[in-house]
Amino acid sequence: MKTIATILLATFTSICFAQKEEKDSISPIGLNEIIVIGKKIPTYKKQSKSLATVEEYLQQSSKVNMVRRGGYALEPIINSMTTERTVITIDGMRIFGACTDKMDPVTSYVEVSNLSEASIASGQQGSCHGPTIGGAIDLKRTNLIQKELGWNGIFKTGYETNNQQKIIGTSIGYNHSSFYFNTDFTYRDAENYKAGNHQEINFSQFTKYNLSATAGYYLNKKSLIEGSIIYDKATDVGYPALPMDVSLAKATITSLRYNYIPASTHFTNWETKVYFNTITHRMDDTKRPNVPIHMDMPGWSDTYGYYSKLKGKFKNHHFMTNLNGFYNKSIAEMTMYPNNPSENAMFMYTWPDVRTLYNGVYLEDAIQVSSNSTVKLFANIGMQSNKVADEFGLQSLQIFYPDMNASKNRILKSLSGNYILHHDKFEYGLGLAYGERAPSVSEGYGYYLYNSNDFYDYIGNPNLENEKSFEANLSFGFKTERFIASLTSSFFHIQDYIVGKIDTNIQPMTIGASGVKVYNALNYGTIFNTDLNLEYKIAENWNFKTMFVYSYGKDNHNNNLPFISPLRYSGNIQYKKEHFNLGFGASGNLTQTKFAPVYGENKTPDYVIFNLNAGYTLPWNHNKLNIQAGIENMLDKYYTTFSDWNKIPRQGRNFFINLTYALF
Repeated sequence: MKTIATILLATFTSICFAQKEEKDSISPIGLNEIIVIGKKIPTYKKQSKSLATVEEYLQQSSKVNMVRRGGYALEPIINSMTTERTVITIDGMRIFGACTDKMDPVTSYVEVSNLSEASIASGQQGSCHGPTIGGAIDLKRTNLIQKELGWNGIFKTGYETNNQQKIIGTSIGYNHSSFYFNTDFTYRDAENYKAGNHQEINFSQFTKYNLSATAGYYLNKKSLIEGSIIYDKATDVGYPALPMDVSLAKATITSLRYNYIPASTHFTNWETKVYFNTITHRMDDTKRPNVPIHMDMPGWSDTYGYYSKLKGKFKNHHFMTNLNGFYNKSIAEMTMYPNNPSENAMFMYTWPDVRTLYNGVYLEDAIQVSSNSTVKLFANIGMQSNKVADEFGLQSLQIFYPDMNASKNRILKSLSGNYILHHDKFEYGLGLAYGERAPSVSEGYGYYLYNSNDFYDYIGNPNLENEKSFEANLSFGFKTERFIASLTSSFFHIQDYIVGKIDTNIQPMTIGASGVKVYNALNYGTIFNTDLNLEYKIAENWNFKTMFVYSYGKDNHNNNLPFISPLRYSGNIQYKKEHFNLGFGASGNLTQTKFAPVYGENKTPDYVIFNLNAGYTLPWNHNKLNIQAGIENMLDKYYTTFSDWNKIPRQGRNFFINLTYALF
């Protein structure tokens, strides 16, 4: 804590000292981190592996880590906080997974070809998309309006040797002066992957289909209406870190958007969207050997939502309002089939038809204080109502909470402010924030949810208070023609920090479980994250990037919190000239010495891996063919990370090739 306080004080002192008005020399930057995925520029000019998964793109961010339970559907965590404390949206749409074990994060239902970029906001800077503590990721779909008139299309295919993954897909679109449409299809199929030293990891296979379509029509020069749909289906998905696999994970995500550019000097854009998405998720263990009792665990999640954003400017104010809401219905079941056919199957709701209704309003104002300084203010308030709609599910929870009501209402608030100052080649930032979040469906109403990472059954607690976060963040930037440096830090003091606590009075349901934990609240937890990014242009065609990330987390008993990364780092050197590119990089973690044994963690050793890639674009039949190839984990290192459940090892050496051919 002494080190953290010193860093905060030193940086704050620097900011105060630097508050002289100077002529602006570098343009202001946004607070959010942007990872470009799609088609603003040709993919081969910016990515070494264009057919990588969404998770692989997100891992480029210093704010994001991935919880891994297998080779598919990794769970993104922001600022060392898992998805209960963060918000992930697709084009601003709220989507909730249907799996009680978080085997289907929102990121698993899209493909990189659906997207143009991922906007990553730290802490309360992500509250535009709903109540959050750790931050938000908004996966933005490709803006088809920016495409040239006429037909456009690509054919893509790829292969990876480690898990014999086959990738094939196509994208076809047409832009007219009065309308446009686009369709995109991607298919992936993978066998079990191999860790270092050629060790095969059983139950790590998957098959995935993703289809998306978008069509828009210009009502006039100032207004546009657009409809879109994403259909995603994954089958035969193995999860080696869990006792069950997934036979089906299916999502249909639809939306209708209206955009209008007002003829006003104060309002610049008005966008309104209504949306609906439905998710079906089926866990089963029929392919696992030696199962003591077979179980089916299906889950469903339906969400209806809307938002309406109005942007404008008045004198030195650039403002935005966002009126938004959603209605979600989450159901999950478990049926256990005894080996003795004369015994009855046992059925229970693990999510007892929980209905969540949220309506909120978000306000944002960026005030240009002077030619080189800006103050940004954010405020959000919303009302959330939870209701257990199934009587049997309600009675099951009332065994533990006899006075529990079916419904519970909450008010969720957040407020934050950031000051940004430019001084010559330097940029300084300081922010303070307060935010709240409601318990998730699992934390509030989960019923005997087995956690295979610590071997406990979990029971929700409808009496939990809102989590409350007090946040301070700092940033420092320096930029010249050849050198860019940025340092950011965030400190969170979270009151009523929700964790599972052992209750020895309740017997576990799962055979072999160590006991039962009931969700409860600690007085507080503290989390600190800081990252340093450096970029240096060595010569005309050579570029070097490196990143260091340090995290720290304690509860109010001075125990380490789980899923806190040890020091991690990466660096890569790139050469690009005309149609050719070459890259060599390394990434790794130091040994995790501050693990959390109280929460079921144990020590993770250090590792470093090396990667090599190359790409070339050549003309072919009057169009262009892009070829990208590379080797990941060149030395076939056997390793695992702090966020891999049950220490399942990651992929060993992998050769890949991606081909993209422009059809028009």
